[in-house]
Amino acid sequence: MARRSSVFVCQKCGTNSPKWMGRCPDCSTWGSMIEEIRDSGRDKRSSTATVDPVSITNIPEDSSQRVFTGLEELDRVLGGGMVPGSVILLGGDPGIGKSTLILQILAQLAAAGQKVLYVTAEESMRQIRMRAQRVGSESENLMVLAETDFAAVTEIIRKFMPDTVVLDSVQALYHPDIGSSSGSISQVREIAGGAVALAKGNDITIWLIGHVTKEGAIAGPRTLEHLVDTVLYFEGDSSHAYRILRAVKNRYGSTNEIALLEMTGQGLIQITDPAGLFLPTGGRRSPGSAVVMGVEGTRPLLVEVQALVAQTPFPNPRRTVSGSELSRVLLILAVLDKRAGIQTGGLDVFVNVAGGLKLTEPAADLGLALALVSSVFEKPIIEHTAVCGEIGLAGEVRPVARLEARIREALRLGLTRVIVPATDIDKLPTVKGMEIVPVHSVEDAIEAAF
Repeated sequence: MARRSSVFVCQKCGTNSPKWMGRCPDCSTWGSMIEEIRDSGRDKRSSTATVDPVSITNIPEDSSQRVFTGLEELDRVLGGGMVPGSVILLGGDPGIGKSTLILQILAQLAAAGQKVLYVTAEESMRQIRMRAQRVGSESENLMVLAETDFAAVTEIIRKFMPDTVVLDSVQALYHPDIGSSSGSISQVREIAGGAVALAKGNDITIWLIGHVTKEGAIAGPRTLEHLVDTVLYFEGDSSHAYRILRAVKNRYGSTNEIALLEMTGQGLIQITDPAGLFLPTGGRRSPGSAVVMGVEGTRPLLVEVQALVAQTPFPNPRRTVSGSELSRVLLILAVLDKRAGIQTGGLDVFVNVAGGLKLTEPAADLGLALALVSSVFEKPIIEHTAVCGEIGLAGEVRPVARLEARIREALRLGLTRVIVPATDIDKLPTVKGMEIVPVHSVEDAIEAAF
């Protein structure tokens, strides 16, 4: 008879301890050690091998075709569509639109003749029906199951044998063999491992919906992301309509692609050409504004960055950043102070990226710097100008990737002047109709911009 014992598991990193501790010894998180009941005889496996090794040349090639989801943007992120037998983890903030996206995908697959199953562990079937009616995703081939017991879900899947299954969410399901509450580290690991075995053994595509913690990571250990084949993050600001679906892991495709979607009252609409969506409206350019030639995935994207530098009524000036990294803005402010003589130490600084996007690539440094300088001088940048470049600690402007694609996208949107790193100018072909201004340092960029 198996002996049951208790162990304390950190709910953030998965560290085990035979006794309770106030702080995890590995990740130093306070109050994360939760007691779980373990069965010492449960993990025993037979040592008798049931499968013989096979030569790699005798393994049959995968001739299965990818399954299209009906959304071109999503298919591109997945590498050309869903692969039968794969497990896809979709994470995002609450209310970002994960369930809406999944319902639209299942409706498209059902309309194409696939057998699909939506397993909801958080909502009732009536709530799912109401959302499906709102986004127009009703279909007779779309089956819905309200169940929290993963063992029961597994039996139903083996009996029904659908082509695509959605588990919403992996933190709300529980496995009866694990002596801990749903959402714990052990439960999430067991359910994810069971889903992977179910998908690989029956060529079923399984979607796992995961919650995101306040740190921005999918709730559960990092091993959860290692178990699945594809990890997608649904990003966006609840105050804006635009959403970005980004792949951070993909065994069947590239992780350099993103999908741009717009949330409407009838569901999510894919944006195949985002040109001009994040650029300033109107002909007049105001001080504190700059157009950055960015790249999201493999797609060039022009975005307006805004900066406001003002007198502070407080003893300590504020630094507020939205859409970029605070550490990067602080670095740019230090370089402007040391290398260009532009002091902002006693001023409030506010930085915003228009449209709710997040610019994390270093190529946005030069645009952020010129927007800050423009606000300090109360002087707008020369009209029809776009910029890109990474700023080093010595004040130099470093080269960026895919510069030609950025310039051609700026020309397509009606801009006629670009400020770019001088180190890449010899590698660029002549772009007709575009004035290319190469700069070596921040001082050169400020002179070229104003």
